Amino acid sequence: MATPQNIKNIGMAKNMPEAKFRAGAVNATVWKNIGQKDDGQPTEYRSISIERNYMDKKSNTWQTTSSMRINDLPKAVVVLQKAYEYLVLKGQDKDSGEIA
Repeated sequence: MATPQNIKNIGMAKNMPEAKFRAGAVNATVWKNIGQKDDGQPTEYRSISIERNYMDKKSNTWQTTSSMRINDLPKAVVVLQKAYEYLVLKGQDKDSGEIA
């Protein structure tokens, strides 16, 4: 059974997001990862990243952080729920991380 702990990422190509869910400044991104099990068999699994965008007043540029403020938490819940629904509907809710 492949779990994120015993799957090795293969390839150095830039990974593009599979899906992105946004609520205000908070977004959750679904990433498709291609790896290799300990026995050498290829496998795919998904991971989720969550971040908040903000304007850096010193440099006047947009930045991202994984830190959330109290008012960001409801938005984080919404985007994480949407990411979860997306994965469940695609059959990605298996504990093994393998495609159904």
